[in-house]
Amino acid sequence: MNPETSGAAPGDGVTMGVEEEFLLVDPATGHPAPGFDAVCGRLPGVPGVTFVGELHPTQIEAVGGVCRTLAELRTRLTSSRSALDAAARRCGLRFAAVGVPESDAGPGTLVAAGRRAAIAERYRALVDDYHACGCHVHVGVADRDTAAAVVNHLTPWLPTLVALGANSPRHGGRDTGYASWRIVQQSRFPGFGLPPYLRSAQHAAALVARLVDAGVLLDSRMTFWLARPSVHVPTVEIRAADTAPTVDGTVLQAALGRGLVGAALDDLRRGVEVRPVEPDLGAAAVWSAARYGLDGPAVDVHTGTRIPARDMLARLLDRVAPTLRAHGDLGVVQKLLAGPHPVTAPRVSTG
Repeated sequence: MNPETSGAAPGDGVTMGVEEEFLLVDPATGHPAPGFDAVCGRLPGVPGVTFVGELHPTQIEAVGGVCRTLAELRTRLTSSRSALDAAARRCGLRFAAVGVPESDAGPGTLVAAGRRAAIAERYRALVDDYHACGCHVHVGVADRDTAAAVVNHLTPWLPTLVALGANSPRHGGRDTGYASWRIVQQSRFPGFGLPPYLRSAQHAAALVARLVDAGVLLDSRMTFWLARPSVHVPTVEIRAADTAPTVDGTVLQAALGRGLVGAALDDLRRGVEVRPVEPDLGAAAVWSAARYGLDGPAVDVHTGTRIPARDMLARLLDRVAPTLRAHGDLGVVQKLLAGPHPVTAPRVSTG
């Protein structure tokens, strides 16, 4: 829900930036705690990272600056999380790296000022208990028209990134039966899901403007697509994954996101077109990814057939392998994928 604050500068599919949204929780109960102001007051400066608020003071977002390598990104993410952990502890709190609160959050205390107050008024009960936290990967490209074209090539792979990044199986103190309850919560908002086929940056802006004019979106910064071209700078923003419990999980999403952008740019240079995804198949693929994560079936959006989710992940890796190899990232990604699933790690900082 934040204004776009992309960490990636314009580039050629090399530069990247990551935004991570976290919960602040009471260590005794696990309930979300409204500690944003207190925690921010104790945060030291972290080079290349800005901490900002969300709709609820129970959340905090770490917005990273431009990185060119996974090693640089890892260092920044580690520093960011370490600083947040220390500041939260000084306030008697912990930070939780999870897609939604695992315990019963209850109605939150909205930040009732400015744009956030307008969001609260527009969506009412939808945002009263909306504490969803995601991982957003930005990749720089040459211009906004290129960004729109790249999004088209990313679209078939977004459900697989949802499945890989699923990290919110529990909500309200119970097992939801879904791998990503965050995706279910977001699906309640208008315009959610896979992006439509975009003919240009102007076309993308017109589609969003139509929803703004219809009164269902507040402004052009508020789209719920799982990937979108930035309205401010020439970057592609991928918004598929829940906040990862570990730095490894975030690095993996960033590497695969940059790899998909690189593969898309290669297609565009060779004049390779991509078929639009049928809306019903796209919605089915996103639902299946949220329901099962990697441990069940996925939907192939081009054939409409059911396929094991891990087979879709293997296809994604095949697609991005040339770009990963060019960046020197293939070994890192293979190691991360071969290890324990990222969501098996502890989600809340502990003492």
